[in-house]
Amino acid sequence: MKKNHDVYLFGQVLGTHSFLLKGGFLQPDEYSEIAEQYFLPGGETGTAATVLASLGVSVRMDGTWIGTEVAPMLKAFYVDQSVDLSSLHFTKDKGVMDYVVIAGLVRSPMGKFQTLFSSGERWWSIPQEEDIAGCKAAAVDPYFREESLRAAALCQRHHVPFVTIDSPHTSVLHRQAAVNIISKECTAEHYSGMDPENIMERMKQETDGLTILTQGGGDMLYARKDGPIHRMKPFRVTVRSTLGAGDTFKAGCVYALLHGMKDDDLVRFASACSAIAISRFPLPLNPPKLSEVQELLRKNVL
Repeated sequence: MKKNHDVYLFGQVLGTHSFLLKGGFLQPDEYSEIAEQYFLPGGETGTAATVLASLGVSVRMDGTWIGTEVAPMLKAFYVDQSVDLSSLHFTKDKGVMDYVVIAGLVRSPMGKFQTLFSSGERWWSIPQEEDIAGCKAAAVDPYFREESLRAAALCQRHHVPFVTIDSPHTSVLHRQAAVNIISKECTAEHYSGMDPENIMERMKQETDGLTILTQGGGDMLYARKDGPIHRMKPFRVTVRSTLGAGDTFKAGCVYALLHGMKDDDLVRFASACSAIAISRFPLPLNPPKLSEVQELLRKNVL
């Protein structure tokens, strides 16, 4: 029998090989020294699960099929954490992994995702109603086509508010989500040449949820339909690695949604989570704790 859980997460769950370089980023034909390297849970959903567990939330996650090279690491990592892996599908191939090279503010991810998505085959799970019916909040990533839409529809059916990421204003996920977080990568792909305010004006009118536009180290914009556009500066910290910053921001939004925070408090809480995340490496071994987030918020009272 599956345990009860606060949050359901659906999306990418990977094994991430991360390499933190000593000195600057890779240069053609030049040697680079590896300062630290790890093989740990990653992906938008895997990272969010790790952060939410650190914040004291019970999580059930599903999404990417888990292969033989990823499964032992994943099971061992979460053995004593409040992350339920019982809905994941385990296969006999190696599994989905990525490789990330990091040097301060710069990182470069590598993988075989274009090949995987273009194969025409499904390599992720179908969301199960029982997983969503019993939770209080959710996150649904947009990458898994009909299955992402099914997860969103099940959330709607059971009145479970959910967070999504990088879903354009014309998408079903944007219209249905309680919170949609838009990254610089998404705006570059879908809204090239538009200024942030015009993007927000377009997006906020297509949903009753909250839209948040993140801009790396720049001001965050957030708004609701027919309401003003608000701005918030990110917290200033010494950056060690930006790997997992956006996934941690998403986890912070899920936590805030779970606890009924108002929009201003939600954005501040998520930003504080992300700030702590980028100040350390590797994130999965050093996720932000609730006490740390609360202390950062206390020291930066508006």
